[in-house]
Amino acid sequence: MKTNPLKFVIPTNLPVGRQGAGIQIMIVNQKDSCFRRNDNRLKFYPLFNTLKFTAVFLILLFSINTSAQESLSLEACYSLVNKNYPLVKQSNLLTKQNKLDVAIIKTGKLPTLDFSAQATYQSDVIELPITIPNVTIEPPNNDQYKATLSVQQLIYGGGLIDATIEAKDAALKTQQKQVEVNLYQLKKQVNQLYFSILLLQEKKALLAAKKTQLETTLKEVRAGVKYGMLLPASDNVLEVELIKIEQQFKELAITKKSLIETLSKFIGQKISTTIILENPIVSNNLKRELNRPELDLFQLQKEQITASEKLLAKKNLPKLVGFATGGYGNPGLNMLDNSFQSYYIAGLKINWNIFDWNATKTAQKSLKINKEFIDNQQEIFELNTNVELNQQQAEITKISTFIASDETIITLRKKILKSAKSQLKNGVITSSAYVTELTNLYEAENNLSTHKIQLLLAKANYKTTKGE
Repeated sequence: MKTNPLKFVIPTNLPVGRQGAGIQIMIVNQKDSCFRRNDNRLKFYPLFNTLKFTAVFLILLFSINTSAQESLSLEACYSLVNKNYPLVKQSNLLTKQNKLDVAIIKTGKLPTLDFSAQATYQSDVIELPITIPNVTIEPPNNDQYKATLSVQQLIYGGGLIDATIEAKDAALKTQQKQVEVNLYQLKKQVNQLYFSILLLQEKKALLAAKKTQLETTLKEVRAGVKYGMLLPASDNVLEVELIKIEQQFKELAITKKSLIETLSKFIGQKISTTIILENPIVSNNLKRELNRPELDLFQLQKEQITASEKLLAKKNLPKLVGFATGGYGNPGLNMLDNSFQSYYIAGLKINWNIFDWNATKTAQKSLKINKEFIDNQQEIFELNTNVELNQQQAEITKISTFIASDETIITLRKKILKSAKSQLKNGVITSSAYVTELTNLYEAENNLSTHKIQLLLAKANYKTTKGE
């Protein structure tokens, strides 16, 4: 019987309403009667292939989605800490508080209104000790009444209000920078958590590779036991080692979960236990140029003291105030008129503390000592930071040396394990001896992985200490 070839094509010019129907089957050289007899059955082939194509597509899409895993970078952790850590709220609270304080200070430029009312009874009043002919002067009443409304307006305050506002703004900048410093100090804790989790990832990967190798060897050993080439209990040693590996997997999972929960609290975001942390690319730049926020804090503290010095100098300048008082009482300003009268008083007054017993000069000396104290703190900070950088640089050099020797050890261990595996197959050594060599290789690879993570951590800490 002569068969006809089939070709799968994707239709590109289907009628409207059938576009995208899927893959259809086209029959080439339809001369065979068998295909002609099955024309009705062939009508269902396009639909069948469309369904099949759709199913395959959905399976592939589902596989891609399930295989994609959530990942997190070190820089993202830094960013989330600066965004979500509870300490961040303090910066906004300080800003709100400063706005309220400044609004209160500015009211010093607005007029003040004072209302006062009183009723008194006096045991004695003013009387003339002489008598004037044809003139009768009645003394004031013993009961007197007075109500006044006073207005005061600062005309010139010597710049005291503006200086007070500047001092408040300088204090705000210092406080906000202190919040930034406290947040920056969290970076080292984030580094420790991040690289600890990263190390567990690497250990898990190495453990999985060891498990795979053991499982492969176990199959070969079982085959050797089955055919009498190896001792009957040879596979039991490998099975025990696999059980130990499962225990190690559980231990790693528990430790990782604990570390992830702690990191989640720092960054303020829920992290899945299946998350994959990215290996950060840390530069080898070991320059000593410090760019820490603490240096900016020291500078802002000195600027705050400068603002306080200006405020102190303004306090003793003369202040000009305008005032007016309107009143109604009995008696009024005319003490000899025993009737209720309205009256007013208006004028200007100057307040000037000419001599304050050198209190201002003493306060200025105290502020100068504060500046020297801040300079001393900065000097100590820079010294301690440079000492820490020296220690971290020595740690980086030491770990780099370990990595070079680790790679040599692994190369030799692989050769030894290869020889041990061959000897195990030939019954020259026992399974225990093979497991020992496999464990030795695993430990060497684990040391290399640990040293690589430690090197990344040391570089990240160096970068953090330097202020990058």
